[in-house]
Amino acid sequence: MAFLKSTRIAAAALLACAVVLSASAQTATPAKAEKPQYGGTLSIGNVYYTVSPLSFDAADWPWKHNQDTGLTYEQLFSADLTKAKRNGGPFPFQSDAYLPPQGIRGELAEKWELKQNPWRLEVQLRKGVMFPAKQGVMAAREMTAEDVVYSYDRLNKSPKKISGYFDHVDKVEATGKYSVVFTYKGYNAEYDYRFGWGYYSAIMPKEVVAAGAQDWKNANGTGPFLMDNYVQGNSLTFKKNPGYWDSETIGGEKYKLPFADSITYRFIKDEATMTTALRTGKVDVLEAIRWSDAESLKKQVPKLQWNKYLAMGGMFVAMRTDTKPFDDIRVRRALNMAVNKQEIIKTYWGGNAEMLGFPMHPTWVGYYEPLEQMPDAVKELFVFNPAKAKALLAEAGYPNGFTFKTQTTSASTDNDLLAMVAAYLAKVGVKMEIQVLEYPAYMSAMGTKTNTPGYFMFTGATNPTTSLRKNFLKGQYWNPSQFNEPEFDKKMAEVYAEPDERVRQIKAKLMTREILEKAPYLWLPTQYGFTAWWPWVKNYGGELRGGSERPAPIHARIWVDQELKKKMGF
Repeated sequence: MAFLKSTRIAAAALLACAVVLSASAQTATPAKAEKPQYGGTLSIGNVYYTVSPLSFDAADWPWKHNQDTGLTYEQLFSADLTKAKRNGGPFPFQSDAYLPPQGIRGELAEKWELKQNPWRLEVQLRKGVMFPAKQGVMAAREMTAEDVVYSYDRLNKSPKKISGYFDHVDKVEATGKYSVVFTYKGYNAEYDYRFGWGYYSAIMPKEVVAAGAQDWKNANGTGPFLMDNYVQGNSLTFKKNPGYWDSETIGGEKYKLPFADSITYRFIKDEATMTTALRTGKVDVLEAIRWSDAESLKKQVPKLQWNKYLAMGGMFVAMRTDTKPFDDIRVRRALNMAVNKQEIIKTYWGGNAEMLGFPMHPTWVGYYEPLEQMPDAVKELFVFNPAKAKALLAEAGYPNGFTFKTQTTSASTDNDLLAMVAAYLAKVGVKMEIQVLEYPAYMSAMGTKTNTPGYFMFTGATNPTTSLRKNFLKGQYWNPSQFNEPEFDKKMAEVYAEPDERVRQIKAKLMTREILEKAPYLWLPTQYGFTAWWPWVKNYGGELRGGSERPAPIHARIWVDQELKKKMGF
């Protein structure tokens, strides 16, 4: 079979695609500013409300760290929310880990500059940013360049570090009390993401580490809120940091942040219980609601405010390419053709899904290529064709099919979808046995490369380069298919080393075509999600992240109209 016919596509055509804006990138008309109020409390169900915190220590490299601790620990950079769509800007700020260059602001960094010969990032920190006093942990003191260097070094030396993550870094030095220089071995397209606004970029003081960074009671950062209480499997509560440094300009007037007195993140495994909490006003904001619940909630509670977004990630069954029968591409392609993905969109998602939203996301303008523009070898993987699936299986030596195991987690809200996939596969003679694991065991199986030949998951798309790297490069933590092709790895290195983004976009598109054709995953549609909030939640428009899985900059700017809340009977 000939692969990657797309390498012949004209670069001009790809560049033309790069300038087409998606609907989600259009500029919105800003809402009329209301005068903020201080005080009140917020209860929020985050995007991954079914998963409790994995660790409070960034050096454990937990993917949820920013979602759980971002109100307390800050980073060098974050989203520039003045450019959010609700403020008249172009950005929805919903991606799990993608900030466009024009949508980044300094958080702990006041200014920065990327320079060459050698490649280096020179950062000037804000002065007067304080770590508050915490009994038994530390006295109040100023955050300095030494804290940035310490946080980086500790991450880099962690045995849990993602392979290759900091290979581009030569050294990180404090060149003054408020100045840090990151010297690179060469250009890396993710230089600001990997340590700046990434998943593991929290600036943690050494005193917290000495006290025990894994214990939530010791958490202490420069952020707008202090960690106040944690009830495992239930809630994580924060109280206002009275000495917080940042402010928000609303209606031309500057206001000290944060607005709310306290914020509680709720963790509930059961979707119905969480939607009930929203409906009854026990939760003010629920960031992830499936389409069926959204339809009923709109009828039951018409006063709720809504935002619709295409899920920032991919749903799939990974097939271990280092294990029979999935080492044969014909088998992997056959399983893709055996599943009626259009019917899944219609029945399981009620029409609220897109056929292709991963590994590139439509909101990544310049990187995403619609399915209709893909080569035929890609398109046919999304067309239900059980006859061809059977023919490919027979050609590969499995005329009577085969049996394989697939792992999933009890934390998944889409195990019914996996059962549907199993039913489709059974019709071409392939039996999929489903094994349900608790989330820690499920993640451990992938991380230790002991996962079964099939592995069902939803994974964040992250950003254009990381999506290709983490899912399909040799030895990567988030590569449950164990896909391993040296030539693909080489192309990935070239993408990272390319400073010209337009050239980088073309190369990433070609790599996306290649990986879709080779089908290490049984690709499934990408669903739409819904966010809902009560009218008393102000200065909010459905934004989900202000960095990598980090809602904190958004939540710190929400204020509660307490009079309206009381008037509505809550």
